[in-house]
Amino acid sequence: MRDFLNCLEDYVRAQGWNTFSIAAAEGDGDSQSRELIPTNACQNVYSIAKTYTMTAIGFLYDRGLVQPDTRIVDILNDEIPSDADERWGVCTVDMALRHRLGLPGGFLDIDCEPSTNFGEDFLTYLFKTPLIYDPDTDSRYSDGAYYLLSRIVGKISGQHLDDFLWKELFVKTDVLEVAMSHCPYGHPIGASGLYIRSSDMVKLGQLYLLNGVYKGKRLLSEEWVKLVLDREYALNWDETHSVYSKGGMHGQKLVIDPVHGRAACMESFGANGDLFINFVRDFK
Repeated sequence: MRDFLNCLEDYVRAQGWNTFSIAAAEGDGDSQSRELIPTNACQNVYSIAKTYTMTAIGFLYDRGLVQPDTRIVDILNDEIPSDADERWGVCTVDMALRHRLGLPGGFLDIDCEPSTNFGEDFLTYLFKTPLIYDPDTDSRYSDGAYYLLSRIVGKISGQHLDDFLWKELFVKTDVLEVAMSHCPYGHPIGASGLYIRSSDMVKLGQLYLLNGVYKGKRLLSEEWVKLVLDREYALNWDETHSVYSKGGMHGQKLVIDPVHGRAACMESFGANGDLFINFVRDFK
């Protein structure tokens, strides 16, 4: 493990990236991290937040409370405006997880647009936004899909997404501290605005690396992990189908390498995530 992390640090430093920290773990071993540029402990990992929201859906799936083909209108029926596009009636949780709802690309991006653009009620704003294609006929990446999933977690569990994850994931994986951005009504965005240490973020990689087990305790079912990897729910395979990962704006990256039994992550500003993936995959 030490050799890998040493070599990873040397590689990242040689690239000249503004990388704040890196972390790695092998198997069920303890995560190790390195601070490359002194900064605050917890950084915004942007879209890697989506992998946590997807994982929350997994906890509900394992309890039999939601299925990929569950219709969104059957969960949020009392939250949908009467004048919403009737095509919402066919939208499912699976479509949200795969960005196939019909929403515009880049929709509800709190990192690029003032929150006042969306009004106080983000959910009503979302449902009143015209769908630009028939659901499940195309894929357009947006934060809106995962804000919707955050609201679904809240509706089913009776807890906000971050409160739910503290109980089901963060405490059980010994996370030191974490925070999430919220909409004006207090609901976590779920798509971005996750602040976490690299040494804690890599633990989520371990959970998927070990098919839902962390430190000998099963937190997610193998069935859910297989579904995630088969359908690429907020974790995407590389072109060689050897490693899978999730990235965030400005070069954040979480990589899981099942071939070599390791997970690694990077928090940065301006790093090349693809080169980071390649190093993790090709290191022997």
